Amino acid sequence: QVQLVESGGGLVQAGGSLRLSCAASGRTFSNKAMGWFRQAPGKEREFVATISWSSGSTYYADSVKGRFAISRDNAKNAAYLQMESLKPEDTAVYYCAAGRTRYVGRDSQDYDYWGQGTQVTVSS
Repeated sequence: QVQLVESGGGLVQAGGSLRLSCAASGRTFSNKAMGWFRQAPGKEREFVATISWSSGSTYYADSVKGRFAISRDNAKNAAYLQMESLKPEDTAVYYCAAGRTRYVGRDSQDYDYWGQGTQVTVSS
């Protein structure tokens, strides 16, 4: 069992930065890939970034590549999403998720534990 709690969301101007954190409980955190997804109003949840259990592999959605960076600290049971050069279209609720396996996945079905989400709002 893994419980996830996101933090770090907020209101930021376009071009600004935010760092999201995901605190995990449970002994199996280090054996799972981690992912970040987001859902904007009226839209489906979409993949943002994922990182393997050992941080050896990362993947990003094209829309955030070069601006966002995913990382994790297994000793702290935490995952992070550093977001730079934010745009109004990045506005969404951001969710972290723990994977079913150690390996990266870009589909929500690759994940079996989800946090409650944290709101990110980017003003123009």
